[in-house]
Amino acid sequence: MTPAVEIDKLTKDYEVGFLRKRKVRALDGLSLTVARGEIFGFLGANGAGKTTTLKLLMRLMYPTSGDARVLGRDIGDTAMHADIGYLPEHPYFYDYLTARELVEYCAELFGYGSAERRRRASDLLARVRLDEKSWDKQLRKFSKGMLQRVGLAQALVNDPAVVFLDEPMSGLDPVGRREVRDLIASLRTTGTTVFLCSHILSDVEVLCDRAAVLRKGRLAHIGRLEELRGAGGARPMEVVVSLEDSTRLEAALAPLDSARLTTTPGGARVEVPTEAEVDEVLRAVRAAGARLVAVQPVGNPLEELFVSEQ
Repeated sequence: MTPAVEIDKLTKDYEVGFLRKRKVRALDGLSLTVARGEIFGFLGANGAGKTTTLKLLMRLMYPTSGDARVLGRDIGDTAMHADIGYLPEHPYFYDYLTARELVEYCAELFGYGSAERRRRASDLLARVRLDEKSWDKQLRKFSKGMLQRVGLAQALVNDPAVVFLDEPMSGLDPVGRREVRDLIASLRTTGTTVFLCSHILSDVEVLCDRAAVLRKGRLAHIGRLEELRGAGGARPMEVVVSLEDSTRLEAALAPLDSARLTTTPGGARVEVPTEAEVDEVLRAVRAAGARLVAVQPVGNPLEELFVSEQ
């Protein structure tokens, strides 16, 4: 099957300066492929080239060199836009329109009749969990989070085969983030491909099948999430316990030279270099009569990989 997105050596230079013009390379020979039905994370710090990549794919700007295809068609074929959805990081909507009017207007651009436009607007605004009392309010009265929900609704109005989302959780409170994550995850059931740009790693970890890390316009890493988490090798582990007195636990851990004990109010944390030592720590915990609270990796491997590449 033809991939949903194919990027081949895509490069973009910007000309900056006034009297002394010079070129700045925002994207440098990017190549990657996204399979159909995949939720693909596109990670990078601010200025790494994520938004530039999306704008090139949307044909909002032209590449300096290289090419790309969406759904097997060159990005220069604008007829392909009928099969994609797009939510930019900072969308601008006609703020004198209501949420319902905007979504109906977007549906009209895709050629839907009046009855179907009304149905789609109602279904999508409900799907993105926008309060029905706000459907007929002007967008100028909306918060950033409410506008993000409307933006998601318009991105899905044509039942796209591929949807490109640039920081879709921006401006949302924790409840809103959870609801939008659930909405994006639900697109798997319809076979929709999601190309998700973000610098928020927790969103990518929860949602994505694979991810790419972009560093200064270049592809630094790409792979499945478990592969990226393991890129740094063996991970230190932490055992968290609850106990009143750490003296017995300290004595039980004495034979294990690699263990590092840190007392906390009402408990303790025991850190070991690798997962192999966890069983010995657990035996010491039981011998000391402590109650196990958690066994977890120290730090976030994906976050460390991300930070190390900046």
